[in-house]
Amino acid sequence: MTKHILVLDDWHTLLTLMRMLLEDENYRVSVLGRGEGAVDRIRELMPDLVILDLKLADASGTDILVGLRSQASTAEIPVIVYSAAVLETEALSNLIAGNPTRYANVSVLQKPFDLDTLLERVQQVLGATQSS
Repeated sequence: MTKHILVLDDWHTLLTLMRMLLEDENYRVSVLGRGEGAVDRIRELMPDLVILDLKLADASGTDILVGLRSQASTAEIPVIVYSAAVLETEALSNLIAGNPTRYANVSVLQKPFDLDTLLERVQQVLGATQSS
């Protein structure tokens, strides 16, 4: 069965690149370009993985992650979060370390990263590469 990945980023270029990369690997991809209403949309779509930018123009990626973890229906969805802001990724890493059970399936990437690194992380999180 094809894995469904939701990508949330307000930078259209990166969103498009990630969508193309993941679709080329036979993942089903949904994209969101805004943080507003993201938790509700994720709950509706129930993807197998969420890829989330921590720094969005209209919302905090950390708040979205906390919102996902606070609802039973979305608490177990794996999430890959990323940011160029070192302080944000460090703060999130501390949040994860402080509650490893709640955030066990959250992975943090520091920007810049190359798309191959992202793809490797996706495959690692989902447990296997997609086959055609």
